[in-house]
Amino acid sequence: MNTDGNNNPVSPEPKAAAQTTDFIRTIIANDLQSGKHKQIVTRFPPEPNGFLHIGHAKSICLNFGIAEEYNSVCHLRFDDTNPGRESTEYVEAIKRDIRWLGYDWGEHLYYASDYFDRLYDFALELIKKGKAFVCHLSGDEIREQRGTLTEPGRESPYRNRSAAENLQLFEQMKNGELEAGTCVLRAKIDMAAPNILLRDPVIYRIIKTSHHRTGDKWCIYPMYDFTHCLSDMIEGITHSLCTLEFENNRALYDWVLDTLETPCHPRQIEFARLNINYTVMSKRKLLQLVDEGHVSGWDDPRMLTLSGLRRRGYTPASIRDFCAIIGIGRRDAWIDMGVLEKAARDDLNEHAPRVMGVLKPLKVVLTNYPEDKAEELEAINHPQKPEMGVRTIPFCREIYIEATDFMEEPPKKFFRLAPGREVRLRYAYLITCREVIKDEHGNVVELRCTYDPETRGGSTPDGRKVKGTIHWVSARHAIRAEVRLYNRLFTVEHPDRDKEKDFKTFLNPESLEVLTDCMLEPSLQKATPADRFQFERQGYFCLDEQDTTAGKPVFNRVVTLRDSWTRMKEKMKKNTGTKP
Repeated sequence: MNTDGNNNPVSPEPKAAAQTTDFIRTIIANDLQSGKHKQIVTRFPPEPNGFLHIGHAKSICLNFGIAEEYNSVCHLRFDDTNPGRESTEYVEAIKRDIRWLGYDWGEHLYYASDYFDRLYDFALELIKKGKAFVCHLSGDEIREQRGTLTEPGRESPYRNRSAAENLQLFEQMKNGELEAGTCVLRAKIDMAAPNILLRDPVIYRIIKTSHHRTGDKWCIYPMYDFTHCLSDMIEGITHSLCTLEFENNRALYDWVLDTLETPCHPRQIEFARLNINYTVMSKRKLLQLVDEGHVSGWDDPRMLTLSGLRRRGYTPASIRDFCAIIGIGRRDAWIDMGVLEKAARDDLNEHAPRVMGVLKPLKVVLTNYPEDKAEELEAINHPQKPEMGVRTIPFCREIYIEATDFMEEPPKKFFRLAPGREVRLRYAYLITCREVIKDEHGNVVELRCTYDPETRGGSTPDGRKVKGTIHWVSARHAIRAEVRLYNRLFTVEHPDRDKEKDFKTFLNPESLEVLTDCMLEPSLQKATPADRFQFERQGYFCLDEQDTTAGKPVFNRVVTLRDSWTRMKEKMKKNTGTKP
């Protein structure tokens, strides 16, 4: 950490590599230049009531990214003030996801529950100042008396109790002498305030549920708006960055700190939350999908949770790149799912070695190739990166090709295999289809072909032109695998926008296709879950760590080679005038 001449910590200029400019970074730079702050401290404050999703990644990259740029710190603080919905499982999952993204909080791991004693003392101070009171109205009655945007609220009949009486009642709440729902502690602000959140908001409630860290020590718990600003203040946060839905809460954030005359006053700044189409971002709705069995769990690869994206094969770099691409703005906007997929595609295209895998195999017998012969052919691992080297792939008399690479009666622009037609096997030979074998139902089950031994490596010494090149694997050497092809979880862009319909009615029944008899080149026997591959002509894939067992590999498709969903939408719109 850098220091000034008096040994005080000072944030240096941003790292040269960080060229991103947005209104938040501009504010921070101005605060440092003016001398308002010498050291920047940010925080990421998740509630441990579910797994993190792609929307949280935006906040993580912003808060931890700013800390990195200024050689400063970002605190990880769990907002664990609602014990009925929180668990240690979620805490550990959140820490795992943040580390996976490439960020580390170091020694700065905190919990709101660390401050329960101090928060209680702050509540006592408000009561003594005549700025808080115990209210026996029910939740419905409080909402009814809050008023509207055009009408002021009505004061609680308990609002003008003496400080002594309120202190006694709050003590009884703390000691468990009063039941949940019988009373709450409310801030005493202004029932006619234009901002409805300032109309005597609840700041403490009774919850007689064991807490995952404090056990049964407490039966009263502070509300978010009371906890958050004071936790920021206690930790010396300089810039409290949150999404736009908390913009109205800023007035209460400031009121609490100003009323308590705290020694420091963090600045809350709001930015636009991340909205992506063809998904839902609400933790409550994600939990519904998990609990009702619509997905296999929080880490289902169709979910845009960070654990789901990790299992599907997205890389941390692709998520960080995506967050950098969409930027930080002041207005909510919708991001197309294709932007996230392109970020993954761009990263994998750069780093993923190429291999061959046949997902829907059709057997081909090369009738003029010796039965007992096998040879090793050379294949490049990346066409644009010779430094990634080459590998050898086995070749023999019987191979598998993709079933879709053959048609008995091909259309005019079909340049793959057909009766009497010649194609090039990638890295191997030119072959010509001579005979089609069918089963009793008329289905094509095998092709009899001949190969040209003079065309090893796909060359054509005589100069003849062959337009089609297809991938393949050796039948004798291939490994059998299950491959899962994932698509978007919902069929419409905004599944939770139609208030008349349950968002689950728009679940995509074709969001997962499981192929159980895929044939892959033998080099993939050494694949690990950390590896990513491009199956040539198929997409990008990774090994599923959870479901792979000895001798039974399972591969997930991370993303297609091209944006096939957009092309499908355009085709449907052209043909039917509608979109999926």
